[in-house]
Amino acid sequence: MNPDTDELWFLPLGGCGEIGMNMNLYGHAGQWLMVDCGVTFSRSDETGPDVQMADPSFIEARRDQLNALLITHAHQDHVGAVAYLWPRLQCPVYCTPFAAEILRRQLLRAGLADMVPVHIVSPGSRLELGDFTVDWIDLTHSTPEMQALLIHTEAGSIFHTGDWKLDPEPVVGPAFSESRYRRIADLNVRAMVCDSTNATVPGRGRSEGQLYKALLEEVQGEEGRIIVGCFGSNIARLVTLARIAQKTGRRAALLGRSLQSYHAAARAAGVWDEDLEFIDPAHLGYLPPHEVMTIATGSQGEPRSALSRLAAETHPNMLVEAGDKLLLSSRVIPGNEEAVEELQARLRLLGVTVVQDSFATPIHASGHPARDDLADMYRWVQPQVAIPVHGEAVHMDANARLAQEVGVPHQLLGRNGDLFMLAPVRGIRRGAVQAGRLGFEDDRLIPWAPPESDLPLAARL
Repeated sequence: MNPDTDELWFLPLGGCGEIGMNMNLYGHAGQWLMVDCGVTFSRSDETGPDVQMADPSFIEARRDQLNALLITHAHQDHVGAVAYLWPRLQCPVYCTPFAAEILRRQLLRAGLADMVPVHIVSPGSRLELGDFTVDWIDLTHSTPEMQALLIHTEAGSIFHTGDWKLDPEPVVGPAFSESRYRRIADLNVRAMVCDSTNATVPGRGRSEGQLYKALLEEVQGEEGRIIVGCFGSNIARLVTLARIAQKTGRRAALLGRSLQSYHAAARAAGVWDEDLEFIDPAHLGYLPPHEVMTIATGSQGEPRSALSRLAAETHPNMLVEAGDKLLLSSRVIPGNEEAVEELQARLRLLGVTVVQDSFATPIHASGHPARDDLADMYRWVQPQVAIPVHGEAVHMDANARLAQEVGVPHQLLGRNGDLFMLAPVRGIRRGAVQAGRLGFEDDRLIPWAPPESDLPLAARL
């Protein structure tokens, strides 16, 4: 099954009908491009291996036709499987400096750092990859250097959004450029393959820059320690918190390997403000409470995370006390509600005040587009076809309906393993490829079929 010179195909192997473990293929003229290669992590209510990823068997059997793997950004559901799967793919990898720093650390741990050809791409560049020409286009997201991909072939062009939001004040990196996206419409784009995560959320997404005021208000005047739970990959949030620590006379420290790794990568890639510093966590115990800000992993209630160890009073660097305050500057991933509630309950028993994101207390901003943002992008790009991805059935259905409402002529809804044919004729071959998943367990990859109850809705249909 290989595309002819007049054909243009899209084949998702992961991330279509689910959120996580993104793996996408584009086919043309007997050649393939892979976009993203990510993992997912088992939720607290799931069984099976902790780390899971899409099965690449289809493209592994055709790896001599795989021109490259392109990484849109540095989130683990887009880059985290490269260190597990590259020996099966053995293709060049292209990504921006920040994503390359994150990937380099993962390849080092896997013993692959000297084997994988990682090519660094400047944001906004153009690449020639066989019969594909790819424009890398800045988009704002909740991690630096997010790049949408405009993929050109003789059979037509596709706009692959990756994960995105329309953020006028992203704190780190450039704001979005409406004029750049409007120019894409001049190309008569065949399809826009688009993030669906927040397609059910009305209005517009919150800007990272909006969070400073509410977070500052929660910190100012507090006599106890400030503990913040957030995602380690959100460098803009770390910048905001470091600035608040400076303004309020606190010393900020990072607890958790992922936070420390992403911060180190941001410094190495030149996207960190060098006048913002974090102290060694070992010094926290010597500071008075009113001088402490701790930014910790574990906002999803993960049992071995820094926040869980603080709640269990087993963290070697700090003990919490009555009068301390926890700010949960993150969203709860579906399936983790019980674990997060248990974490909060344990901290409250220790006398810690817990503050969550709300309309009245905006201390978190999603990295994905709400409905008005989606509508704007569809109107600017004006694709012939909308292909919703990166969501479960309810999110992708909402995305498709919205695209229809704003005038996109055609919508194609599918799931992992479906072949989307975009040229010369438009259509879907359902189940064209067996789309499975692999789990990493006992230092090896194993085939993994989640129980029916663990599957996203789209995978059960």
